[in-house]
Amino acid sequence: MANQRNILELPVEYIKGIGPAKGETIRKELNIHTVEDFLYSFPFRYIDRTTYQVISDVREDGDLVQLKGRLINFEKIKGKNNRYRHQGKFMDASGSLDLVWFQSGIWLEKILQPGEEYIIFGKISIFSGKKSMIHPEMELVKDANTNLAPTFSPVYSSTEKLNAKGLDQKARRKIIRQILDTLTSDDIPETLPDYMLAKLNLCSRREALLWIHFPENETQKNAATNRIKYEEFFYVQIRLLHGKIQRKQKFISIPFSTIGTNFNTFYKEKMKFELTGAQKRVIKEIRADVSKTTQMNRLLQGDVGSGKTIVALLSMLMAIDNGLQCCMMAPTEILAQQHYDSILSTLDDMDINVAFLTGSIKGKKREKILQDLADGSIHIIIGTHALIEETVIFKKLGLAIVDEQHRFGVAQRASLWYKNDSFAPHILVMTATPIPRTLAMTLYGDLDVSVIDELPPGRKDIQTLHKYESARPQVIEFMHKEIAKGRQIYIVYPLIEESEKLDLQNLQEGYERLLQYFPLPEYQISVVHGRMKAKDKDWEMQRFVNKTTHIMVATTVIEVGVNVPNASVMIIENAERFGLSQLHQLRGRVGRGAEQSYCILMSDYKLTKESRERIATMVRTNNGFDIAEADLKLRGPGDIQGTQQSGLMDFKLLELSKDRPIMDTARNIALRIIENDPNLERDIHITIRQQIQRLRRKNKDWARFS
Repeated sequence: MANQRNILELPVEYIKGIGPAKGETIRKELNIHTVEDFLYSFPFRYIDRTTYQVISDVREDGDLVQLKGRLINFEKIKGKNNRYRHQGKFMDASGSLDLVWFQSGIWLEKILQPGEEYIIFGKISIFSGKKSMIHPEMELVKDANTNLAPTFSPVYSSTEKLNAKGLDQKARRKIIRQILDTLTSDDIPETLPDYMLAKLNLCSRREALLWIHFPENETQKNAATNRIKYEEFFYVQIRLLHGKIQRKQKFISIPFSTIGTNFNTFYKEKMKFELTGAQKRVIKEIRADVSKTTQMNRLLQGDVGSGKTIVALLSMLMAIDNGLQCCMMAPTEILAQQHYDSILSTLDDMDINVAFLTGSIKGKKREKILQDLADGSIHIIIGTHALIEETVIFKKLGLAIVDEQHRFGVAQRASLWYKNDSFAPHILVMTATPIPRTLAMTLYGDLDVSVIDELPPGRKDIQTLHKYESARPQVIEFMHKEIAKGRQIYIVYPLIEESEKLDLQNLQEGYERLLQYFPLPEYQISVVHGRMKAKDKDWEMQRFVNKTTHIMVATTVIEVGVNVPNASVMIIENAERFGLSQLHQLRGRVGRGAEQSYCILMSDYKLTKESRERIATMVRTNNGFDIAEADLKLRGPGDIQGTQQSGLMDFKLLELSKDRPIMDTARNIALRIIENDPNLERDIHITIRQQIQRLRRKNKDWARFS
């Protein structure tokens, strides 16, 4: 038999029963390219042929159920606006319900067989007492009753194109069974050391693959799931930690050996407030890092308004005192401008040259900035991604700070590392999006993490209220009172990704409705949305910043980057359409001044259970870290900003919100291994070393830049 690499890495079209045409479809539809990819395309659920509900027992709207019965009929129905849907009646011994499809009608007409027995799975909808199921999963009972697994039949994610090519559930099961029957333990080499398998009581890799696809009982299914979850998270952690060791060996930075005049003068004479305990702790952590020749690579987390910018400025003063330059990169021009204005006014009359660079700065002004950077005249430069252009050359960049780091691609952030020839700058990345610990150790396992977890004294909690449409008159009256006090108001409409046109329409209708209550010229309203040109958007935002307008009507483009202390009210329309993290970020646009601020969540009466929970969480707490944990439980990691570009979130089975014990154990083992064997040179770690090399060959490792 050929060696394992040849078998597992064979292109998918070489699998018996697939061939070139089906192989191409599998590549396009499932991103499966090899035999190994096929084996690691796991079922997302199982048909447990011992457990079915009956239609008469189904009571709740939104229940997920598995039923066995007969498809009585199937027809095409013309609805409103000349749109068609397909509908079928499904019946078991206890009653019937309607099956409804709004898409894939042509394919369904070819494959559904009225009169036949089916197993169906999906979410129940109850409207006016009538039960239905929209877009159910369906499988013929005679296809499910194979001998591949006595109790559990795997169900795989599929598409219309796969089914049309003869790669339905039955065919997929047959192919995977055939692969597993062909491969021996030697063909599926172990990826975890023997001592780790024994310590954690894990099954072998071959057993895990066999049992995850075809478990004979719940025990096998759980054992396979547990093994795969441990392996998934262990290799994320070991790669991050191993990369961290290699980075420290490879990249040398200039240590900040002294705390000098600029830092001490600013700290003792210029700061007009006392730092919080959390800020002091973080500065000590940064100070310890930058005093070494190994490069600092630290993530600074802090909720909106927690004082990250002053920590960043004090860090920059340390660099300047050691004869080095600093840069701070922000994702938008308006945010970069705010940082520049804030730092310039904070430094006051200190002899520190602060410059500003964005793509809109051209000609002689730009040339002068570039020249002053190159000769070292500029101590601090603040800007957008313009800072990473090749023409931007520093004399001696000692500290690079990236604000709202998730808004930049990893390659963009990485380019700051190479602005010096002989040494790497220390790196501080900042985010105002609180990240749950489980997610932080996944995304940033190779970074040292600092958290500012307290707000400056005197800051008032934002009062958050949930209102239905019937309360609109009271909300309008409240807005008039706040404007009469000299305050300003945001009104934000949801971004519906499928329809920019609909976004704009909603926003336009909202604007026109507002004019009835806040007529021109007595009241001025800014309008900002994603389809505007950047210069027009910035102009409208600037009018609001300058207090020229009373109300800003916007889509979520104002989520990050607007600091208006005078704004006291945030109204979020259709709040049920926003994620928790996004709602919290939007709420953070107010509460930046000394006055009491408010966030009003407007919603429809009909809310899903998840929507109610999100809104209730917002009303209950202002703590960003509590909200981030709740968000992770509700939505999973995929929707949390920036996680997809990391390349580390492709877990097949691990659930960050539920598998904390597995994650903690796997990380602790990875930490001990790296502490005792940093370069994985010992014989007992040869399995780990080989697997890391394989994983790096499969996808380029950008993790060290996160």
